Order: sequence, then C-alpha cells, then structure tokens
Amino acid sequence: MTARERVTIREVAERAGVSVATVSRVLSGNYPVPPATRARVLRAARALDYVANAHARALVGGGRKMVAVVLRQVTSPFYAHVAEGVEAEAADRGWLCLVGTTGGDPQREMDFVQLMREEGARVVILVGGVVEDDAYRERVAHYAQALSASGARLVLCGRPSPDPELPTLVVEFDNQAGARAITAHLLSAGHRRIAFLGGLPGNTALDARVRGYRAALAEHGLPPGDAYVVDCGLGREAGRRAMGQLLRERREFTAVVAGDDMVAAGVLRAVTEAGLRVPDDVSVVGYNDIPLAEDFSPPLTTVRTPAEELGRAAVRLAVRDGGEHGGRHLLGTHIVVRESVGPPA
Repeated sequence: MTARERVTIREVAERAGVSVATVSRVLSGNYPVPPATRARVLRAARALDYVANAHARALVGGGRKMVAVVLRQVTSPFYAHVAEGVEAEAADRGWLCLVGTTGGDPQREMDFVQLMREEGARVVILVGGVVEDDAYRERVAHYAQALSASGARLVLCGRPSPDPELPTLVVEFDNQAGARAITAHLLSAGHRRIAFLGGLPGNTALDARVRGYRAALAEHGLPPGDAYVVDCGLGREAGRRAMGQLLRERREFTAVVAGDDMVAAGVLRAVTEAGLRVPDDVSVVGYNDIPLAEDFSPPLTTVRTPAEELGRAAVRLAVRDGGEHGGRHLLGTHIVVRESVGPPA
C-alpha cells in the first residue's frame, strides 16, 4: 500500500474560504480569531483529514521529539514495565514520552492515535495482545497509513501487523515458545494432567500461549484430548473463580499453567481457600514474571518476559530505521524456577 498525498494548508484555506495565514493562526492557537472563522477552519481541516507536517514544524523550531505509548491499563505490572522501557529509552535520547490508556476500548485507541498524529509524535507504540478481527485489521491499516503520511512511525508491541506491506514495525516476544517451555517443565516434573487457565479466544498473545501448552503436551506423547483449556480471561479474580470451579468439580489435574502471573495469583488464593497446598497438592506456574511473583506464597515458577526491553526496543528500532523499513523483531523468554512446582501428589 502507498500513503496518500498529504493535504496542504492551502487546500484547507480554500475549502474554508479564508487565507492561508488565517488557517495558520487557527491551528497554532497563538492569535485571536473570530469564533465563526475558527469553527469554519476546523471543520475544513477535519473534512480533509489535515494534520500539520511534523517535519516542517521541526524546521521552524516548532517540532518536538515525542514518542507516545498506548496501553490497555497502567495497573497491570506487565504494561507498566513496557511503559517504563519506552520512557527510559526516550529519556536517554532526550525525547518526551506520553502515555495513554484505552481500557480496551477501540474508539479510545483511535482517538489517542489521532491526537498524537495531530501533536506531531514521531513514534506511536500500541502495546498488548488483541483480538485480530476485521475491525482490528482495518483500524491498524488506517493508523499506519495516516501516521506514515504525517512523517510518523507506528510500532506494534506484542501484537501482530495485519499486513506485512503496511508501514509498521512489530516488536514482540515468543509467547508460544515460553508456554511450551513452562509446560514442558511441569511434564519433566512428572505431571500428565495439566490444565491451562486464562484462555481468551481470539487474543493473539493468549492464543499463542495455548498453542505452546498444547505443543508441549503433544511432544511428550499426550493425546490432544488431554489438553484442558479454561477460557476465563486474565486477572486475579478470573483465576480465582476458574480454579475454584475446577476444585468444586473435582477435575482430575495435578498442575496448572496460568495465562499470566495475575491469573496464577488467583489460582494460589483458590487453592489455599480450598484447604490445599502448593505444590504439595497441585503445582502452579505463571507467565510474565512480574516483580511480585517471587513474593507469592509459595514463590511462583514462571516465564520471564522482557517487558522493559520490549518498550526500549520499540523506541530504539523505530528511531534507528527512521520509518523506512518494517519487519518483525522477536525477543526471547526464559523460565524462572522457584517453589510452586513439585512432583504430582
């Protein structure tokens, strides 16, 4: 795909029926303009999808070296560490960093990306797994083309690009390999009845973790029917509810792979509430290695994901290639062994 021609300030002026100077005054906000004229100019700019050229503003001293990172939430330790990495790398380069949260709302994401485009952010980073449906593909294609047209760079951090031809950079870690390795760790400890809690069908990150879990079972000779995936989503309460249900149903399992460490926290709580112990009665592993994981009771065996490096790499690679190249950059994961895994009861 090729980016469309940039709309010029002269075209906005012609549509609004005013001078170029008037458009400039309205958009800069530094001069008094009659309200009716201002409204007419802004309507014309919106209709033409006009944004100021960030590179042109930089030439006259108005540009800012700015990177924006868009997260689902900042209360999640994983998202917070990615944002810290973005901020640290931006600060090392003398750039400003802005953080926006969406709560998972696509419209809020679109509004924030458009705002950053208008403000002249050089790099916009979208973080976290998504449901890769037609709406997502259309939305990202629009982001990529619109940002590229204004001289900016779109980075997808931990989520895929819907089209390799789009002007996007993908930076992620190998979710499938991490889940395969942590499941194999349980299998090596002697477990054969292993449940996966934390599935969310359609979510790119969690689907990859489920594939890794299933792959490990298959590699150890277990039939596909032995896989048991509970699609409870993420969060401590989701893990607690799902584990409580499994225990009440008296499902036959000796170990749990949690979709992330917060799900694992909920699993540990449910096990304790049932009067059982980890790992004596059931082994539990997580994903992400958030800082609190080693303070869980017992300390959690989990997959360490390079969350802060993910954020740093997103900025570093986007700045390095200057928006000229796309591609996918894959970071590795590894297991952190603690005390939440033992032999089957």
